Amino acid sequence: MSDQIKHECGIALIRLKKPLKFYIEKYGTAAYGLNMLYLLMEKQHNRGQDGAGVANIKLDMTPGDRYISRIRSNSNQPIKEIFEKINGRLQEVQEENPELLKDVDYLKKNVGFTGEVLLGHLRYGTFGRNSIESCHPFLRQNNWMTRNLVVAGNFNLTNVDELFDLLVDLGQHPKEQSDTVTVLEKIGHFLDMENQKLYKKYKQLGYAKKEISDLIAKNMKVHKILKNASTDWDGGYTMAGMIGHGDAFVLRDPSGIRPAFYFENDEVVVVTSERPAIQTAFNVSTEEVHELEPGQAIIVKKNGEVKFKQIKEPLDKKACSFERIYFSRGSDQDIYEERKELGRSIVPAILKGIDNDVKNSVFSFIPNTAETSYYGMVHGIESYLNVVKKKKILELSETTAEKLDKILDIRPRVEKIAIKDAKLRTFITQDEARDDLVTHIYDITYGTVNKGVDNLVVIDDSIVRGTTLKQSIFRILDRLGPKKIIIASSAPQIRYPDCYGIDMAKLGDFIAFSATIELLKDTGREKLINEVYKKCKAQENLPKTEIRNYVKEIYAPFTAEQISAKISEMLKPKGINADVQIIYQTIEGLHKAIPNHKGDWYFTGDYPTPGGMKVVNKSFIYYFEGRNERAY
Repeated sequence: MSDQIKHECGIALIRLKKPLKFYIEKYGTAAYGLNMLYLLMEKQHNRGQDGAGVANIKLDMTPGDRYISRIRSNSNQPIKEIFEKINGRLQEVQEENPELLKDVDYLKKNVGFTGEVLLGHLRYGTFGRNSIESCHPFLRQNNWMTRNLVVAGNFNLTNVDELFDLLVDLGQHPKEQSDTVTVLEKIGHFLDMENQKLYKKYKQLGYAKKEISDLIAKNMKVHKILKNASTDWDGGYTMAGMIGHGDAFVLRDPSGIRPAFYFENDEVVVVTSERPAIQTAFNVSTEEVHELEPGQAIIVKKNGEVKFKQIKEPLDKKACSFERIYFSRGSDQDIYEERKELGRSIVPAILKGIDNDVKNSVFSFIPNTAETSYYGMVHGIESYLNVVKKKKILELSETTAEKLDKILDIRPRVEKIAIKDAKLRTFITQDEARDDLVTHIYDITYGTVNKGVDNLVVIDDSIVRGTTLKQSIFRILDRLGPKKIIIASSAPQIRYPDCYGIDMAKLGDFIAFSATIELLKDTGREKLINEVYKKCKAQENLPKTEIRNYVKEIYAPFTAEQISAKISEMLKPKGINADVQIIYQTIEGLHKAIPNHKGDWYFTGDYPTPGGMKVVNKSFIYYFEGRNERAY
C-alpha cells in the first residue's frame, strides 16, 4: 500500500498441556513455550510495529511466590528487546549452573516467564499515544489469585462512551475512557461477581476459606463471565485473556470481523491472529489449523480441558476483506490465491486503459506487498495474449517456423521498476524539502521503458489518501519517460471510515470522498452535501440501531469510473509529462476474488454493526462542520 495505514494488532496465546518437565525431556529446554511464542510473534510482526508485550502465568505456585510475569516494549525492535530481557535471566542461570535449567521447581520459583500459560501481543495503534502504557497485555491485579486478569486483543469498540457510562453505573471509577481499559474493567467486574458468587456458595456449604480458593478456580464459569461482559460490546474484536489461577480464553466478535485461528494437540493449545504463523512454528498442515467461529470463545481450563462456547449469537459473517487484500501475510494458502485473483480480475480495465496495446506496455508493482496481485495481473495479461496468439495463428495463410516463433514470442513485458531504499530516512520537516526527498525513497530501474512510447502499468494494494502517489510515486515513475502511467488498485475505492481496528477514521482523508465532493461542485450539485448533512444531523440523538448511512447519497450521482477519473485528475502532480490514470478494483471483482470474507463496509458503506452506522454519521457531521476529529 503506497499510503501506509496503521491497522491490525496481533495476538498469540499458548497453553502448555504437559508439565514443564516434559518439554525439558523432549525438546531439551524449559523455554519451549517461550521459543514458540517468539516464533508466533515474529511471524505476525507485520501486525504491529508500535510495540509488543508478553505475559505469563505459572500454575500451582505456593503463596508468596510470583506467578504472573509481564513485560512490554515500545522500542524500535520491541519483540527483540522483550525476548532478550526474558532470555537474559535464563542465560544467567546457564552461566551459574547449567543443571538448574533442568530443575523445574527452581525455574518456576526463581526465573520469570517459566510458566505454562503464555500470551503475546503486537500493537499497531490506530490512534493515541505510542507509550509503554498503551502496549498490551493489560493487567488487573488482586490478592485473590482467581481475581487477577490479563487481557490483550486485536479490537476496536465503537461504543466506548456507552460502555464507560455502564461501568460508572456499576459503581466503578475507570482511570480513562479507552476501549482497552473499558474491556479490562468490564471483564474484571464480572470476574469479581463470579468469585463472589462461588465464594458465597462454598462458604454456605461449610468449606474452609483455603479450600474455597481451589474450588473457585476449578468451578469458575469463564463463558458466563465473557457472556455478561460482552453483552453491550459493539465492534470487531479478538479478545484474549488469562486468569490468575490458569484459565485462559480467546473470544471472537459475532460478525467474525477480526480473525482468530487455533491448533491443538496433546502438548499445546495455540491461538493466533493468522493461520500461517501456527503452521510455520509447529510445522502443521493447513487442515490442522482451524478458524474460531464468530461469537465463539475457546476456553482452556487450568486442568487443560479445552471448551468451545458460543458467547454471542453469530450474526451475518463479515470477516474483514482488508485482511486478505493487505494486512495478513500473503503466505496463507487461501490469501495467496485470493490476492492473485484480485490482480487477475482487474486486467480487463487495464487493457481498456492501454487500448489493448500490450506490446508497448510495461507491467510492475509497488510496494512489495502488491507482488502477489501483480502475479495475478500478469497471468491475466498472459491469458489475454493467448487468445490473441491463437487468433493470429488461425489467420495464417502459410505456417512457417519463423512466423510461429514471432507469434509465440508475444508476451507481457514485466519489470522490477521500483526498489525501496530502506536506508533513506525522511528526516527533513519542511514540506517542500521533504517532498523532494520522498521522491528518492525508491530507486528506479532505468532503461526498462521506451521513452514517449510505452505505457507503464503499476499495481498497488489499495489507494486510501493518494498522498504518496501525488507527492512521490508519480514523479518517480515519470523519470522513466513513459507515455502513460496507470496505477491499478487491487482494492475498490475506499469511501467510508472503518471503526473496527483500521486507522481510517476521517472521511476527508479519503481521496475517493474528496474527488466525489469535487464532482458535486463541478456538476452544480453542491446542495446535496448540505442535504446529507441535515439528514445526518437529524439522526444525532437517535438510537444507533435506527441510524441510516445517508453518506451513500454523496456517491450516488456518479459511477465508479467517473470518480476514478476525478481522482486521476486530482492526484496528477504538476510538471510531470506522462498521462495519468488510476484504475480501481470493482466491488464485483472483490467478492469474486474473496468470496468468504464479505466485510466490505469501507468500500460499500454496509456496516455489520449499528455502531458502524453511528460512526459514519458522526464522521460526515465532523467533515461538514470542519472538525478535524475522529468519529469514534
